[in-house]
Amino acid sequence: METDDRIRSLFGVTPRRFLVTGAAGFIGSHLVETLLRLGQCVVGLDNFVSGTRSNLSEVLGAFAPGVLCRFRFVEGDIRDANACADAMHGVDVVLHQAALASVPRSIEDPESFHSVNVDGFRLLLASAHSAGVERIVFASSSSVYGDDTSGKKIEDRIGQPLSPYAATKRIDEVEAASFERARGTKLVGLRYFNVFGPRQNPAGPYAAVIPRWIENLLHGEQCVVFGDGSASRDFCFVDNVVQANFLAACLPSSAIVHDVFNVACGEKTCLLDLFDAIRSGVAVYQPGAAAAALRFDPPRPGDIPHSLASIERAKKTLGYEPSFDLWNGLGRTIAWYMLRTTRTAKPESHGTTHA
Repeated sequence: METDDRIRSLFGVTPRRFLVTGAAGFIGSHLVETLLRLGQCVVGLDNFVSGTRSNLSEVLGAFAPGVLCRFRFVEGDIRDANACADAMHGVDVVLHQAALASVPRSIEDPESFHSVNVDGFRLLLASAHSAGVERIVFASSSSVYGDDTSGKKIEDRIGQPLSPYAATKRIDEVEAASFERARGTKLVGLRYFNVFGPRQNPAGPYAAVIPRWIENLLHGEQCVVFGDGSASRDFCFVDNVVQANFLAACLPSSAIVHDVFNVACGEKTCLLDLFDAIRSGVAVYQPGAAAAALRFDPPRPGDIPHSLASIERAKKTLGYEPSFDLWNGLGRTIAWYMLRTTRTAKPESHGTTHA
């Protein structure tokens, strides 16, 4: 993350101790990296179910031993009371990213999603309170808007959830609000809208659309979209998410008058336009990608046709200002995947790519 003076000033001169759950994951590893760069002390917690050791290796490999002494890693599950207690020791702020995150996977396995995303979150809250943690910033999701048909998603107006994953994230928001009222620990929820960037996993049947399409185009494989491609999303580069987490973590409690905020760019892009942009970006490195075409499959249950965020609350209350739009974020993301491809042998085929 390219941190400006405004973000640096949030941390003051005395390092604080942050716990990042899901530290080996896509977003979590970016949080760890930037916190260390900003001179903070960091504890990482991960069980490597979704996160990878290679993500942590990439992050930690960029720092000298004098920086690495400010990092401690706990391998464990957020549903393990001992692991949570160990990770919470001496922590000031928790940035909670650990979760299972996939709409179609949650439809197939709702029990696991409830266990990790709800039961694990409850245990995390209790552990944080016992450890005297000042604040918890937790990842929610735009999926909580469900069947709301509003043109722009506004925090106070949500619909019925369309998947077990969405339901777990809505439950977490309710649990957080009640926990704050009962225990006094400050909690801030961030509703992420279609986050993308380096280190996002392109493999498996539940991979997000941007990394999958990039990887498949780089390797000459078929790209697939569910529906006619007119569905639209508010795509948000990962550095914007890092900024929002830091603002929510460090601003005075008196300044944060709401408990949940949209984190996005406030711009919608349909999947057909997204594919055109990715194809053009990949063709810079792999000219053959310019001729690639989409395959259209039937829509999936649980998918939301359109998603566009109002980010006015985050701008006004947190001072959030997206530093990257979709287009310049895509450029950096494609370059990272291209470098990754040149460093490793071509992986086994991922099959078709989904959106």
